[in-house]
Amino acid sequence: MYSLSRNNVQSRGFLSAVLVVALLSSSALAWQSGATATATKATATLTAAERKAAGRVKLETVRDVTTVLSSNEFEGRGTAQPGADKAARYLADRFAKLGLKPGGENRTYLQPIKFRSAQVLPESSFTVGDAALKQGEDYIVLPPYTSEHVNQTGGVVFAGYGVVAPELKRDDLTGLELKDKVVIILSGQPEGVDAAAWRRATNPQIRAMNIFGRGAVAIIVANVGTPAQPFSTLANYLSRRRVTLASAPAPPSKIPPVLLSSDAAMEKIFAGSGMTYAQTQEKAKSGETVSRDLGKTATLALRLKLVEATSDNVVGVLEGSDAKLKEEAVVYSAHYDAYGIDGGRIYPGAADNALGTATITAIAEAFTKAFPKPSS
Repeated sequence: MYSLSRNNVQSRGFLSAVLVVALLSSSALAWQSGATATATKATATLTAAERKAAGRVKLETVRDVTTVLSSNEFEGRGTAQPGADKAARYLADRFAKLGLKPGGENRTYLQPIKFRSAQVLPESSFTVGDAALKQGEDYIVLPPYTSEHVNQTGGVVFAGYGVVAPELKRDDLTGLELKDKVVIILSGQPEGVDAAAWRRATNPQIRAMNIFGRGAVAIIVANVGTPAQPFSTLANYLSRRRVTLASAPAPPSKIPPVLLSSDAAMEKIFAGSGMTYAQTQEKAKSGETVSRDLGKTATLALRLKLVEATSDNVVGVLEGSDAKLKEEAVVYSAHYDAYGIDGGRIYPGAADNALGTATITAIAEAFTKAFPKPSS
């Protein structure tokens, strides 16, 4: 008999509604291959059997399940939040009513998965000189988050693009004392520089290693965002709760913080330093060397909420009756969890991914009616 492990049913989303179909007969393969063909060749003609099979997938089921899962009652189905647990029970109940065999633990439909979640709290503070900056509005802190309390204080240094690249005959860090400093660097590219060489030189890991290797206590990246994806959009996304599998390798615990800053916050930081942020940015873009100590002190006090919790995959199995094929299986899955509640706001997650989960449910419903009842 086939088996399922946690590793091969976890999805990127993270929690899955999983339908495992142990092949009933060659007609099951025909349905799947036919569905694939119609997805890749829109003009392909379906056979009568394929049309009959596709006709069993009910639009009403897709609509109804999507509506239920994206309702406020399910609170956005946040991973390892009560709404996701409620969604898991709802899906398990639907699988049970379809007559699917439980594929989870202890003869249930639920397969528990452990998670770690982390979020920067609003009470975090960041000051540079006299300027008090606000998390989520003026700056955001990039993951990974490894400690509930992060406190750093240091003088502020502007290091241009933070690039050290013999290939470009460039060293933005030369002449700067970075030990115990908060270092500001620009994203983007100056004029007159080979694009391919610049991409190599601005690899995030390389820049971070060069700066932290000289003793810096934090990095602030400025000039982030585009007209299509402004800083406010990045801040909204990156300020949300971050969720990872507990089984994933833990990041090093001593990584100094890396922040992204808005242009408005940069102007506050550069105020009174002898040159505005806009002027500094323009000179750097034109190729001038503008790395310098800003003569200010930055104090960062991050407060984070780190939580370990468990949520469930939902696994239903439709066993086959074909003697040769029943040891094989086709797995259909979709992640049912979403962003849940964040900052007091519910993110319903209709398209991401209540719709996909509803489609899996409709396929399960169609399969239970498409073939003879399994004989074993």
